[in-house]
Amino acid sequence: MAEGLGTPANTLSFHLKELLHAGLVTQERQGRNLIYRAAFDRMNALLGYLTENCCQGAVCEVEASGDACKC
Repeated sequence: MAEGLGTPANTLSFHLKELLHAGLVTQERQGRNLIYRAAFDRMNALLGYLTENCCQGAVCEVEASGDACKC
């Protein structure tokens, strides 16, 4: 996964751990491997909340730099 994303393994592990703590992914151990799965219900709830409370229902456009949301 890290190779496919072009991300160092330790950086990917950090981000997956944070997503796990936020409840946005689940984790399952299979032997020495950790299997991560998206928690789509939680992700959709978060997107709904952000759309309603951040952008007041307007379409939220991400600027080219990816730094900020423009509502």
